[in-house]
Amino acid sequence: MSDYTPAATGSGARANIQRGGAFLAGMVMPNLGAFIAFGLITALFIPNGWVNTIARATGAIGEGETIPFADQASVVVGPLIVLLIPILIGFTGGKMIHGIRGGVVGAVATIGVMFSPLTAPWTIMQIAADARPEHWEQLSPQILGALVIGPIAALILRFWDRYIDGKIRGGFEMLVDNFSAGIIGGAMALIGVFWIGPVVYFIANLFGGAVNALVSAKLLPLVSIIIEPAKVLFLNNALNHGVLTPLGASQAADQGFSIMYMLESNPGPGLGILTAMLLFGPRAIRPTVPAAMVVHFLGGIHEIYFPYVLLKPILVIAAILGGATGVLWEVIFNLGLVAPASPGSIFAWILVSPPDKLALNMVGIVLSAAVAAVVGAFLLGFGRKESAVDAAIDLEAAKEQSASNKNASKASASA
Repeated sequence: MSDYTPAATGSGARANIQRGGAFLAGMVMPNLGAFIAFGLITALFIPNGWVNTIARATGAIGEGETIPFADQASVVVGPLIVLLIPILIGFTGGKMIHGIRGGVVGAVATIGVMFSPLTAPWTIMQIAADARPEHWEQLSPQILGALVIGPIAALILRFWDRYIDGKIRGGFEMLVDNFSAGIIGGAMALIGVFWIGPVVYFIANLFGGAVNALVSAKLLPLVSIIIEPAKVLFLNNALNHGVLTPLGASQAADQGFSIMYMLESNPGPGLGILTAMLLFGPRAIRPTVPAAMVVHFLGGIHEIYFPYVLLKPILVIAAILGGATGVLWEVIFNLGLVAPASPGSIFAWILVSPPDKLALNMVGIVLSAAVAAVVGAFLLGFGRKESAVDAAIDLEAAKEQSASNKNASKASASA
């Protein structure tokens, strides 16, 4: 496990799920700094970011224009989320399995998953021609693929290293180590291109198809059952840009606003979960939560709260109920946004809310956050579980200290 995530205890299915979630969270948590950097640069310098918005409000530039400096600064936004963050996660996952060598192999393998959609005609699962990206800038972040292939590649390298341990003649160890890592990393990159990448793409399409079906059946509050778990698996961009935004554009063209723009971008559920984690989550990670809340709610980078749900997978229920509450409120009052809220921050929602619906839109965020926070607190046992664990640790430490004092007392008495 990572130093950033507490180890799950106990046995059984629930403990195994917690261990799996903690392992995935351990791959992401050490890289939160990269997410924060991405969130800050995005919030400040994209066309709808703070720098350009303030410049328009003060009359420094016209509507639809951008500041040249902001344009230049925003060129790193795409590489950060599409290239750097998946590679970092693949490296971290590999390192958790087999040290630095495992991390290097995991990073190399992740490249294959990242660029798999560009080689779609040759993969095991075909991608429709009109949905096929032509350049890396059109790719969605393959974070789910990195979570899968990084540890697998490192695990294979670990098996190989154990197999050849003690069988290599002196002087050839470095040669064998380097070439074995290169061969395994390259082979896993190709497997990522032709096999694992298409499977991840197929999973994203399954979630998208399920959302489409629920929307067509006019069961909008139920879409949270699909959207919230998909978001935690880092499929939020695929759902938002591949399914919800096209549907929203069609709806907005007819009535001037669309509820589709609200389904994935609502920052309420994430804020509620982070609030529950701040108050009742594992004590070891509570200090990391305030910064995540700022980046999520003000910066609109939802990926920042996904590791906390992975750490405690049961919190996905809180996300679903919080999201469904917001959607139900939006359906009842016929709410919507005039354009996609990108990134999904409170400020983006304010900017793209119709003036006559702004107040009710904000209430929807508050309601979804409140429900997610209350349900999350309940699922976390209002901190009682963490207190019990801390008490058990303190009791064990007290017993050890008592035994140590007793031994010391005996030693001094005999002297």
